Amino acid sequence: MRQRPLNVATPDLSWQAVALGAARDTSESMQDLLALPSPRSMPLSMGYLPPDLQATELLSTALKQVAKQPALWDRLPLEGMEPLRSWFAREIGQGNIFTPHEVIICPGGQAAIASTLRALLAPGSTLLVEAPTYIGVISAARAAGITLVPVPTDGDGVRPDLLEATLRETGARVFYCQPTFANPSGTLLSQKRRNDVLGVISDARAFLIEDDWARDLYLGTPPPAPLAAQDSDGHVIYIRSLAKSAAPGLRIAAIMARGAALARLRATRGGEDFFVSGPLQAVALNIVTSSGWKRHLNNARNALTERRDTLMAALRSELGHDIRINAPQGGMHLWVQLEDHVSDVAIASDLARQGVLVSPGKVWFPADPPGSYLRLTFAAAPSILREGARIIATTLKQKSGPQSG
Repeated sequence: MRQRPLNVATPDLSWQAVALGAARDTSESMQDLLALPSPRSMPLSMGYLPPDLQATELLSTALKQVAKQPALWDRLPLEGMEPLRSWFAREIGQGNIFTPHEVIICPGGQAAIASTLRALLAPGSTLLVEAPTYIGVISAARAAGITLVPVPTDGDGVRPDLLEATLRETGARVFYCQPTFANPSGTLLSQKRRNDVLGVISDARAFLIEDDWARDLYLGTPPPAPLAAQDSDGHVIYIRSLAKSAAPGLRIAAIMARGAALARLRATRGGEDFFVSGPLQAVALNIVTSSGWKRHLNNARNALTERRDTLMAALRSELGHDIRINAPQGGMHLWVQLEDHVSDVAIASDLARQGVLVSPGKVWFPADPPGSYLRLTFAAAPSILREGARIIATTLKQKSGPQSG
């Protein structure tokens, strides 16, 4: 037996390359988004409310109250606390389509997505997604060995005709989408298309994973009811998270499903982390049932509306009214289309060197993108948005020339 040398100044870790084998398909772009920004940077790439808009007072008060309940540290049902499951079920509205027993609490929306993919799809299976789509589902699918096939979208959301054709051509049985303020595009699936998409999914005897990440963050008129509220036959697997609307550290989300899919999800969740921390569940229940929750959401929406308008006005002032940019009615992101010859990856790198953090559009597509885009988060403070817009505009002008205005 080879003796292990002692007191080696430089450890030899080369053996790990052999033991680990070929690298798995991981998402460095996802890691970039999760990396904590430098205090001196201007972050226009984050996907959460900034500290000044988070529900910190509600969370602090709830945490003090929860600390007086030592029983919460004991074992809990795998599915989660029933009062919290009941709250998530009621939030669907439209006649309580789900019962509390059809709700499973998860440690955050990303965990809910990953669990759902593993429960419904075997490695090598095909998952249909909108193009562009949430980078988190791209990362989770690739890590699970799932093949991603994009379905094109436009200003009204995913195109039902292309969804139907892609389901038929690929034989896929699962479609992931964000019909309400899609990330990154901000698109709201139109009412007619909602009905058409559900019809296509039903005819194909397929599942639709509805990621309702931004339901609380509408900026004006409340959005239509979830697709799940119109589904009577168990086609829609519904995911709702609190981290986006409360604070990143409130890692609480829910998956809702019925029938054999629910049984698969229970089995998958049970094999992963048993159950979510009781104190964290209790804190979540406390804040969403408190009198201050709606006040917090209203304050956040008002601030996000003002900041969206601030960033859009600053970009138009710097680049002219011909800049191709959406005006989302919810969420926290602007989707900016660049000239095709301008590399969004190169622009994002140039901006990062100047301290402005943005997300290149390329990483939000599971296949080749049809153009060049930037995703800009407008949740930051107005002063950061205005200065960030100035630097973005200067950089774009250097690459493509000023836009006409």
